[in-house]
Amino acid sequence: MSPVSPAGARKILLACGGALLLASCTVGPDYLRPEAPTPVRFKELAGWKHAAPRDDLDRGDWWSVYRDPQLNRLLPQVEVNNQNVAAALAAFEQAQAVIRQSQASLLPGVSADYDGQRLGQGGALSSRGRMTATNLFYPQGSVSWTLDVWGKIRRQVESNVAGAQADLGLLANAKLSAQAQLAVAYFNLRAQDSLKALLHRTVAAYQETLKITQNQYNGGTVSKADLITAQNQVLTTQAQEIQTDVLRAQDEHAIAMLTGRPPSELSIPRGVLPHVPPNVPVLLPSTLLERRPDISAAERVMQEQNALIGVAVAAYYPQITFSAAGGFQGANAFPFTAAHLIWSIGGQALDPLFDGGLRAAEVDSAKATYRQAVANYRQTTLTAFQQVEDQLVALRVLTKELKVQEQARDAAAEAVKVYLNQYRAGTVAFTTVVVAEATLLIDEESVLSTRQALFAANVTLIEALGGGYDANSLQQEQAPPLIEAVARSLPIPPT
Repeated sequence: MSPVSPAGARKILLACGGALLLASCTVGPDYLRPEAPTPVRFKELAGWKHAAPRDDLDRGDWWSVYRDPQLNRLLPQVEVNNQNVAAALAAFEQAQAVIRQSQASLLPGVSADYDGQRLGQGGALSSRGRMTATNLFYPQGSVSWTLDVWGKIRRQVESNVAGAQADLGLLANAKLSAQAQLAVAYFNLRAQDSLKALLHRTVAAYQETLKITQNQYNGGTVSKADLITAQNQVLTTQAQEIQTDVLRAQDEHAIAMLTGRPPSELSIPRGVLPHVPPNVPVLLPSTLLERRPDISAAERVMQEQNALIGVAVAAYYPQITFSAAGGFQGANAFPFTAAHLIWSIGGQALDPLFDGGLRAAEVDSAKATYRQAVANYRQTTLTAFQQVEDQLVALRVLTKELKVQEQARDAAAEAVKVYLNQYRAGTVAFTTVVVAEATLLIDEESVLSTRQALFAANVTLIEALGGGYDANSLQQEQAPPLIEAVARSLPIPPT
């Protein structure tokens, strides 16, 4: 048998590697999304308009439905400056790097080194009387390739890709949550603006009542107690008006924090709370699975854990590694010739014969972790349906409550007019006017409070529906088909 040349050995190695790659398999279960407990319809959907899956809300800028220029300026800043969002973004970028790390294991590792030495011998002298010395040079290169015959590395890549997509879902969820918090804080701030305006108008009305009482007292028709009561009514309401500045400032500070700025750097001009929030088209329950970023993240975690089962199963099979090294060894002179060539080639198959049940335990652990991910996914889905139902019932009940409260407010306002006229005529006591005016203020505050709650429920419903999110927006960080590409580049072994 004639000796194999270095070039022939290289071809045999590549051909064997190509054959193994082409014949390789991927152990472990392929991922199939488990069923989620999805209802056919929402319980509280009666009277609500179904939305087409692609036409329900403006993708991304979901807050534009409120048509508020100030809110439109504030909400986009969450994505840019919010620190919780920045942390979630960094986690996603880290996950992307992990994908590249696992992909690197699919290809051979190549290294090169260059050694040089100068050797001398005892006291030997050359013919010229100089110390004898030799220069040795060792330029070498080596290749080591652990073949992914059983798909262990590919399963790890699959797991890391799903993990990155889960982190991307968590990033979207962090943005949506922060945006919803800001929107609620903004409408709470507007409610304080409206309350301050209401109390300011009420103070002006009470001051008119005080003038009437002062004139009545000067004419001797009422007691000083009535005058003191009227004065107290004005001062108490003025104190309430001042108190609104505390909550407004706190809401403004919360908005500044959510936009990633110190409170001192944000001042929002005063405005008013709109009368009622816009109608929100409601999706079919099944569509919710594609619209909630937390559901998408939980679903990706399932695939991540499913792929890790394959990683654990692959540990049962031998690990096959090919290695090769080559270089030159010479003394004193360049270039090197074939006589200076040194090379080696080899392979290794490593398969632990006894591990005390370690691999079986790792497979069982991976399967249990996957079942945990399935349960978390289903619980996340159930929570999403509950949150939608909660806000639907809140909006339905609050809308009915608001209509009744507005009727009560209008009746109280009419009562105040009647009692004031009767008080001027001296036919009713001042206490009747005081009670009527206090009742009117309570009713007006109740109306405003319910409107504020309606806006909060409206924002929370949009958040529960996934905002402008779409599961298709998950960046498809798919691993490139490195194995197939490498296999196609290798020579086909002779038959």
